[in-house]
Amino acid sequence: MKRLVVVLVIIAVAVIIFLILGPFYIVEEGEQAVVIRFGDIIKSTTEAGLHIKTPIVDTVVKYPKRIMSWDGQPRLFPTEEQQFIFVDTTARWRIVDPELFYERLTTIESAFGRLDDVIESAMATVVAQNPIYEAVRTTNVINEIERGGASTEAVGDAVEGIEQIANLIITVEKQETLDKGRTVLSHEVLADAGRVVNDFGMELIDVVIRQIRYSDDLTNSVYDRMVSERQRIARAYRSLGEGRKELILGELVREKNRIISEAFATSEQIRGEADAAAAQTYSGAYRQDPDFFEFWRAIESYREILPRFQKTLTTDLEYFQYLYSETGQ
Repeated sequence: MKRLVVVLVIIAVAVIIFLILGPFYIVEEGEQAVVIRFGDIIKSTTEAGLHIKTPIVDTVVKYPKRIMSWDGQPRLFPTEEQQFIFVDTTARWRIVDPELFYERLTTIESAFGRLDDVIESAMATVVAQNPIYEAVRTTNVINEIERGGASTEAVGDAVEGIEQIANLIITVEKQETLDKGRTVLSHEVLADAGRVVNDFGMELIDVVIRQIRYSDDLTNSVYDRMVSERQRIARAYRSLGEGRKELILGELVREKNRIISEAFATSEQIRGEADAAAAQTYSGAYRQDPDFFEFWRAIESYREILPRFQKTLTTDLEYFQYLYSETGQ
């Protein structure tokens, strides 16, 4: 009996020790595990639940099965035109092969470090192969927006040069047409980086360019370009205004000349009619008393001429016949 009790106690102690040493391990929802024995991978578990391992010799390494995010630091990359921009990128990834992941990287911290290298390298390659506007913009909507500006209707009957300036104002702000855009560049980065991270037991779900910021030198260059474009538009508007001014002034001059010409013609007609009436009146008066008419005209002439008359050598002229009487002569 005592021997049986001793055996039961030994068995109970062994079971307790076995349980203490941990023959079981639990995989939670959203987790996956790799069982390691003396540095070698024995098996991997991706299903949640209670699982068995060999105590003491087996070690369980757990990894998250959920989708994780990677946030990169803004990095300065050169574009195709050798213009530098800061690119801030984020990505989503997950572990799809825990055994390969353990062999190549082992820890999550190592995975983030590897993602830093792979994604930033792919981003640098893609950005360097494309012009800056491909990275900055996503669509060509900016070229479909109607802009305020002069049109040929606003110009009216302006000359051809002014109409060309009006068309310049309409089109001056047209931007380059995208072939790819930021979204396509993100997909290219995803494809390049995805092929590399697959070798580490990971899946790269997506890569998103979160923000792009110009470098200080490029910011100044863009600002100068904006100022230049606005000055160009201002010059076009001023040129358009000067053209309209000259057109209006030309119309005013033509209208003024027309009015003056018509007024001159009317005045000449009235003057001619008046001269004809005066001649008719003079002729009637002359016929009534020719001697008195001659005398009156001579007196009117003396009144006009003599105040400015300075000297004469003789008065023995027919013009002065009414100045002296026969006794006075």
